Amino acid sequence: MKNFIAGQWKESENGKYSEKLEPSTGKLMGQFPSSTKNDAGEAIDAAEDAFWKWSETTSSHRASIIRKAGEIIESRRKELEDILVREAGKVRAQAVEETSGVLDQIFYYSGFERKITGDVVEGQKNRQKIFQYKVPYGVVLALTPWNFPAAMVARKLAPSLATGNTVVVKPSSDTPFTAEWIVRRFIDAGIPKGVLNLITGKGSEIGDFLVSHRKVSLVTMTGSTETGQRIVSKTSANMAKTILELGGKAPFMVWKDANLENAARALMWGKFWNAGQSCIAAERLYVHRDVREKFMKIFMDMVSRMKVGDPETSQMGPLINSGAVNTMKDFVSKATDQGFSILHGGTVPNLESKFSNGFFFEPTIIGGATQDSDVFQEEIFGPMLGVMEVEDRDELIHKANDSKYGLASYLFTSDMDFALDAADRIRFGELYINMTGPEASQGYHTGFRLTGQAGEGSKYGIEEYLKLKNVYMDYSGDRVLVNGMPGF
Repeated sequence: MKNFIAGQWKESENGKYSEKLEPSTGKLMGQFPSSTKNDAGEAIDAAEDAFWKWSETTSSHRASIIRKAGEIIESRRKELEDILVREAGKVRAQAVEETSGVLDQIFYYSGFERKITGDVVEGQKNRQKIFQYKVPYGVVLALTPWNFPAAMVARKLAPSLATGNTVVVKPSSDTPFTAEWIVRRFIDAGIPKGVLNLITGKGSEIGDFLVSHRKVSLVTMTGSTETGQRIVSKTSANMAKTILELGGKAPFMVWKDANLENAARALMWGKFWNAGQSCIAAERLYVHRDVREKFMKIFMDMVSRMKVGDPETSQMGPLINSGAVNTMKDFVSKATDQGFSILHGGTVPNLESKFSNGFFFEPTIIGGATQDSDVFQEEIFGPMLGVMEVEDRDELIHKANDSKYGLASYLFTSDMDFALDAADRIRFGELYINMTGPEASQGYHTGFRLTGQAGEGSKYGIEEYLKLKNVYMDYSGDRVLVNGMPGF
């Protein structure tokens, strides 16, 4: 693999490479460039140089290239699915699902050609107008995560390019090959030189340089809250706009009148989809005391039947790397030290030799944890769930809102009055009522508190990549009056 800069595949300036291991086997998958600041600067310069021509290209032409890239991906989707299984440790069904999500986003955003609107408003006097229209920011830096490495590249590339911005993609070092594959499909579709650039490397070495570069006008990043806070501090010097989707700690609420079978199935998805490595993953279970025993029996039976291991045949695959496994072990150790009970899991599974060096962890359920514990307050980002009993609506809403994060939330109830009341009172960017996610392309994916800034998806999301510009015009032909300066 190489960087893609100004229409060329290039090695890093220092010629150094980093290794990527397969999560399911621990074996070497390949190498990618360990780029330098000079490499990063060259990619940004290329995007800046290409901006004016690309932004002045018609929206229909830009959309046609994006659609063509989508059509090429669709015709070769099995390749992308295979990469997701190998590089991200996706189970096969979820790799198929993510690839479908990639296509949905690409075709959705390409459909915005000629649909971005503005306004013409009256001026202060007769025959004066103010034209308000939307223009691209310029160079967009897209920092993409490892947990949904294909979907997140698509969700940042498609709206950036559709609105006339140029892009530098910097993928996570855990999933560089997925990003490379998608970039190659845009090249196949005819993306012009410099409009799309790809650079890999450690964020600790080139991250600050990229986000603080004076030619970067917008930074879009999906990742940890700590990284997002650092980006905000670094972009402040140039006042670059930020679109940040950060941490989550989703409450999963089961009320006493819920369809318990449906709720349990939904929780299986909400917690163990992508091995819990999702910002919208259910991390806190609140269940009404009247149905707690019955619900937990149904749910725990499902958990006990979950197969963990081979991504081709299992329901849950590995975590992304050994560090993620160690994080899970630390959470379990702290929970047991605090006297909480391990209702299920809590350790590394014993798998066949092929996967014995993979990064697996059992589905883990924690009972007895308190609201102020790490289990209920800190983002786990793995297959671990804390369980708590509640008694009334106000207690439920209060505990659900008691989080520094505010992305996704889930409620199961047959009482629509309660559902609508919760919709008003739950302080999260998304509330799923009697259903699972993930978020739809036409939905606005955003959050409260430390979950981030701005959002992605829908018409509101595409407008995040546009700046509202004002042009004042007088067409009266009258003598210009210099206000506040008599005599001129």
